[in-house]
Amino acid sequence: MTVTEPRDVGEEARRLEALWGGRFGDDYITRNLTAARGREAFWSRLLGAHLVRNVLEIGCNIGANLQWIADPGRHVVGVDVNHGALQRLRHGVAGVDGVLALARTLPFRTASFDLVFTAGVLIHQPEEALPAVMDEMVRCSRRYVACVEYFAETTVEVPYRGERHALFKRNYGGLFATRWPGLALREQGELRRDAGWDDVTYWLFEK
Repeated sequence: MTVTEPRDVGEEARRLEALWGGRFGDDYITRNLTAARGREAFWSRLLGAHLVRNVLEIGCNIGANLQWIADPGRHVVGVDVNHGALQRLRHGVAGVDGVLALARTLPFRTASFDLVFTAGVLIHQPEEALPAVMDEMVRCSRRYVACVEYFAETTVEVPYRGERHALFKRNYGGLFATRWPGLALREQGELRRDAGWDDVTYWLFEK
């Protein structure tokens, strides 16, 4: 599925994109300056087991994940809607291209990256925008699609810092498998606070 034009995803999606692009997103940066601690082991193992030369993270923020992925042998790109996050990424993580873009309309050609992933980003997508974001992840991937997100068997909205409809637990792996039945699940597991995460589940699919 190729997406060439912005989709009409409604006021709710645009509201949240503006929220993360503004002061609310700036405050998130401040709260998560040390989020990278402990994540090296996960990325080292995953990338050691699955060869990738081109990587895209959607919702990269300041590079808590990409700093462990960046390597002279890889083309690494991070997308975000927050200018401040991308400035910090560009100055703080060598070898990573930071791109200002919406997750639902990525400015890349089909099959541009060996791995496309999110970490704590799908949870902030409203129901109306989530399919478009997932489709863009699959479209831009040449081989692997991964997500690291809060899990629940059915969609559960979680109160989040006074904002409505801003955080959802879902079975994201199940949603990918249903929407894209051709994807093969290669890995699934849990990541915990003592390993630098926030009690989340990850899924790795292969096209």
